[in-house]
Amino acid sequence: MKIAILGKPFDDEAAPAIQALLDDLAARGADVRIGESFRTFLDNRLRLPEGTTEFRRGDSLRGVQFVLSIGGDGTLLDTVTYVGSLQIPILGIHTGRLGFLATITPDRIAQAIDALYKGHFNIEERSLIRVDTDPDVFGSLNFGLNEFSVLKRDTSSMIVVHTYIDGEYLNSYWADGLVVATPTGSTGYSLSCGGPVMLPQTNNFIIAPVCPHNLNVRPLVVSDQSVISFEIEGRSTSYMLALDSRSMPVEASVQIAVRRETFNARLVKLNHVNFLSTLRNKLNWGLDRRNPAGIQL
Repeated sequence: MKIAILGKPFDDEAAPAIQALLDDLAARGADVRIGESFRTFLDNRLRLPEGTTEFRRGDSLRGVQFVLSIGGDGTLLDTVTYVGSLQIPILGIHTGRLGFLATITPDRIAQAIDALYKGHFNIEERSLIRVDTDPDVFGSLNFGLNEFSVLKRDTSSMIVVHTYIDGEYLNSYWADGLVVATPTGSTGYSLSCGGPVMLPQTNNFIIAPVCPHNLNVRPLVVSDQSVISFEIEGRSTSYMLALDSRSMPVEASVQIAVRRETFNARLVKLNHVNFLSTLRNKLNWGLDRRNPAGIQL
């Protein structure tokens, strides 16, 4: 089996579990490829399987059967940009903080690898958001798993985001910015802006203003078959566009439209993990003494 690994630096506590992972892959005869920067981190700390090769952004991952993302949710968001339209299944190993997407904890790594080899897993298709701008801002990495945001610069006053759905005028948001989130991103920035939580298979976007000065506007759910476009104005001549963890300053004249990407991200889920259990565990839902004692959280 050919497996690619991407990751971020982890603390010493996680090191034994990651070493066990590498040893397990070596024992199974896996063809292991590791992202360049992560391999540099690992070289000084752990023993890598013999014959391990490295890759960098832009190298093709064609032929890889699974990509392991070691870190937090931000690492997995970055991993999606390496995989792109190849739609290689991604397994998120959680060595970060909250872990909505990277759900495999270090103590379950051995179980997860065994499940990959035995086929005891499910694949969740997660929709992506695509951003088209003129002039071009994000290049070939113009897609994201969580959200797209239009934001004011740190030192500027609020901005006005004139928003259109399929060419029809929706609203002018006087705010610090505007977020368009996928169902996956509904538990991210959008949630902090008062947006709803949506199940991953929901075919919608959330439009959520950031600190709106129009107190009567609320987050809106729209079909992800829509094209959402924006015109921005304000006292400043430049603004920030953010796509997941990537952000770029742009001039006010930039033309922006977002839509659903034509391909998906594919996340590996073990049989004991599902979105509802993740919600309860990560958001502490169900911590109420009135709930029946026999209900598993």
